[in-house]
Amino acid sequence: MSQFFQVHPVNPQARLIKQAAQIIHGGGIVAVPTDSCYALVCHLDDKGAVERLRRIRGIDEKHHLTLLCRDLSELGVYARVDNRQFRLLKAATPGPFTFILEATKCVPRRLSHPSRKTIGLRVPEDAIINALLAELEQPLLGSTLIMPNETEPLNDADTICERLGKQLELIIDGGACSMEPTTVIDLTGPDAELVRQGRGDASAFGL
Repeated sequence: MSQFFQVHPVNPQARLIKQAAQIIHGGGIVAVPTDSCYALVCHLDDKGAVERLRRIRGIDEKHHLTLLCRDLSELGVYARVDNRQFRLLKAATPGPFTFILEATKCVPRRLSHPSRKTIGLRVPEDAIINALLAELEQPLLGSTLIMPNETEPLNDADTICERLGKQLELIIDGGACSMEPTTVIDLTGPDAELVRQGRGDASAFGL
């Protein structure tokens, strides 16, 4: 069964964040609240954890997973960003957006889109996930917690425990999140393209 941590949404307990980071370092998959909705996250470099996360979500390698980064400088390590893209990113981060960008060689090949060599990246604005990123000192790999054949994300930690308690190593209860996932913007072309409308306001991109 999963461990279950009740973490303060504004002032996360350092002891629990440290334990959560240790679970992730050990190959665990964790359900965690974000500034959009709950997400499943795991260690970027753990192939087995990534494969398990994909199985739980019912997605294949063509579905973009997302790197959750601490800031734009960290994002720039994993994605190729030109001046135009940087201006757009700076205007909308941190926040509930996921950006599709060209992956750099720092991204393991198995994580980028198999034909496009792109990756989803975001800089969240949430105290719990940011505390976890700071403790890990590297990005997390994540995916919105939407179950196979469903359209709405799971939004309650107790429900997540009931449905996924045997498949996850940890569930972090930070209270209810938004029911909207991130807004997904593809920045790989000459113009920004709206892939999914979610919580983020896409008008900043002229969309």
